Amino acid sequence: MFYHSTASPTRKVRLSKVKINTAPQWQKSSYCGTNACVEVAQTSDAILVRDSKNPQIAPLSFTADEWVAFVKGVKAGEFN
Repeated sequence: MFYHSTASPTRKVRLSKVKINTAPQWQKSSYCGTNACVEVAQTSDAILVRDSKNPQIAPLSFTADEWVAFVKGVKAGEFN
């Protein structure tokens, strides 16, 4: 399943599920101006994170709940 968060700092998190039957589609941040970025992909059961400089290294894997908690923390400024 593909878990898409529609969370904002003032709204509750909503997840929608969409089936994906292909290989992970890696995405870089729109703020990435170089090749030294973090890439994120979603699979049927995990959110994957990897270093774009070393895509051959196994990515970190997070559950949907872990990822939602992380995104909420970023939006709340917990990592500033």
